[in-house]
Amino acid sequence: MINTSLLVLEAEISPQVFPINRELLKQYAAASGDQNPIHQDEDFAKSVGLPDVIAHGMLTMGLVGTYLTNNFGVENIQEFSVRFVKPVVVPKDIDVILRVTGKVSELSESGIKIEITASVEESKVLGKAFAVIKRN
Repeated sequence: MINTSLLVLEAEISPQVFPINRELLKQYAAASGDQNPIHQDEDFAKSVGLPDVIAHGMLTMGLVGTYLTNNFGVENIQEFSVRFVKPVVVPKDIDVILRVTGKVSELSESGIKIEITASVEESKVLGKAFAVIKRN
């Protein structure tokens, strides 16, 4: 875990990658109860105008949450917010790689604001993503 007392403005947090594939989508659907066919049925997804099945937005957000907890610990996350800007398309038999990075954008007595970038193939899938981390 990162010692937040050593962080400075503009410090970059090490990136982390998360593979997303159809099997993960099935597992997430079962665990979350979100059985929307746009996440599992290629024909249905295409029939509603999507290029293929897409990952659940909350799965993507959850993976970013994992990035934060891996770096700072769940007990230190004071706030976490994202805006979904682009779906994560998951073709059959391919691992799509979600790359998550962070950068310190504000320092205060009470917390550290981390601006988060989550992208697939250089294309941002989340916008206005940030977390506020408790100082230790």
